[in-house]
Amino acid sequence: MKITIDENACVGCGLCVNLCPEIFALKDNNIAQVKPENSCDKNLHKIASQCPVNAILVND
Repeated sequence: MKITIDENACVGCGLCVNLCPEIFALKDNNIAQVKPENSCDKNLHKIASQCPVNAILVND
């Protein structure tokens, strides 16, 4: 499963980091990023659907 962030859409709300800090972090400019070494046992499609600006992209 590949997870990416649309940096042009991200508003830096931090919801993804709160939901799964094992995968997501905020960069210095408050834009979300996917950590290089990551694993999360949560439903990533559900986390992506909760992003208020649909900036989290999950490809199976």
